Order: sequence, then C-alpha cells, then structure tokens
Amino acid sequence: VQLQACGGGLAQPGDSLTLSCAASGGTFSTYSVGWFRQAPGIEREFVAAESSIIGITRYSDSVKGRFTISRDNAKNTVYLQMNNLKPEDTAVYFCAAKKGSAQAMSVVTTEHWGQGTQVTVSS
Repeated sequence: VQLQACGGGLAQPGDSLTLSCAASGGTFSTYSVGWFRQAPGIEREFVAAESSIIGITRYSDSVKGRFTISRDNAKNTVYLQMNNLKPEDTAVYFCAAKKGSAQAMSVVTTEHWGQGTQVTVSS
C-alpha cells in the first residue's frame, strides 16, 4: 500500500491542525494505521494508531487527550486531528500502515510509510 500524507504547516501554540494520509494500492481496511513523528536529532517516535477495527486506538502519553486518530475506509484515508498544539509537537509527521494489531505498531513493525509532512508550532 502507498501512503501520501498532507496537512502540515505552521501553527501557534494552542492552535489545531489536521493531518490526512491517503492510501492506494492495497486493501486499506485490512491495515492498522498510525502516525509517527521525528524532530531534528531525535529518533522517530510513535504518536497514535488505529486498528483495522475502527475505534480501537492507541496514543503516546505525550499526545493523549490532545490528538485524535481516525480513519475513513470508504475514502482510504487516515486522519490525525491535533488540538492544543505545543512547541514540542514540532516535527515531521509520518503516516504508517501494517497488517495486524495496532497495539504492536512501532517503528520496527511498520510495513509501509508515507512521506513526511512538517508541523511547526511556534509563536
């Protein structure tokens, strides 16, 4: 499956942004999907994931309560709604997909990556 992410940009602290990632070339509904991010000089880290079963989600502690992952299987798209953005959320965000459980989604287990989209949070 090929993934194409978009929606990044410049935001101020407290703002909201929504990232989207369109999938093609595979049976999107059978994949767990997720988002990772990577800041300069820091390893890529897990942000959020949703199972192929809609509604089963997992979040990193740093974004829990502020970010929401969702998917629309009819549109082959996964979203990341980011609220109350903080400067520490600044990073390149990557969408990801894998077969199997979203609980097991990690940098190592991810099978497909989208290109990154830059999110910068600054006043």
